[in-house]
Amino acid sequence: MIVLTGPTAVGKTKLSIALAKSVGGEIISADSMQVYRGMDIGTAKIDAAKMQEVPHHLIDVLEPEEDFHVALFQQLAEQAMDEIYSRGKIPIIVGGTGFYIQAVTNAVDFTETETDFKFREELEHFAALHGADALHQRLCGIDPAAAAQIHKNNIKRTIRALEYYHQTGKKISEHNQEQKLHTSPYELYYFVLTAPRDLLYAQINLRVDEMIKDGLLSEVERLQKRGLSKTAVSMQGLGYKELLEYLEGKQTLQETIEQIKKDTRHFAKRQLTWFKREKQAIWFDKSEFDYNDNRLLKELLNKLPKTWIC
Repeated sequence: MIVLTGPTAVGKTKLSIALAKSVGGEIISADSMQVYRGMDIGTAKIDAAKMQEVPHHLIDVLEPEEDFHVALFQQLAEQAMDEIYSRGKIPIIVGGTGFYIQAVTNAVDFTETETDFKFREELEHFAALHGADALHQRLCGIDPAAAAQIHKNNIKRTIRALEYYHQTGKKISEHNQEQKLHTSPYELYYFVLTAPRDLLYAQINLRVDEMIKDGLLSEVERLQKRGLSKTAVSMQGLGYKELLEYLEGKQTLQETIEQIKKDTRHFAKRQLTWFKREKQAIWFDKSEFDYNDNRLLKELLNKLPKTWIC
């Protein structure tokens, strides 16, 4: 298995196509938003022409009204891998969602505890009555580490963490840490792309401007007209949640654009922090290759077994 990851806007997509062609691989998208149909601009989704006939998996497989989470990603990714291996091809996981990647590479156990619907309803009622922040504070009291990883507006993940503690007496952060210690059952090559922070942030700002120019606001308006709100998992993605705030009249468009840029820069920083914890990661600073994908591809291929190269 090959992983090609890195922070948002670092330039993974084009290189992943060249890599796939070089090893006879197929790409599995490790992106928590590109699974949704009709959410194209804000997710920087690759189109069919740019795929260059390289098979892609886990893109446009769900409607925005459906929930997507790491356990479902793992299930779908493993199904795709079975198909890829059956064709004698190599799966290449491409994307920036580190936890999703880890779920596959380390075969994380997501065995579900039995749902306590009464307790879940109590938590949902509490959130409706007192707000998402008050619910998140309850999690802070029992599992600060999990609370630090879960945004206060992500009610579903907060409830899941509280449920886990209620049912098992264990912190979900401790469970997740145990799973991280698992070693990968695959012959794995884990490549991380990076770039100098100032250049990466400049690229993020440019990408946001291009998304706005390409019609991101219209995309969010269409989704809102479908009845989607901030409570939907799909609408918690970068760009979508901020523009919903704008459509609710909470800030100006320019303030919203700047907020998207700021939130995306913070997200990139968190991604880099995550990847630094991956012991198997092989890092490539694109500036050291003068941002030349051909030179970078050659170095990636040098790290792989010769028998993998087409």
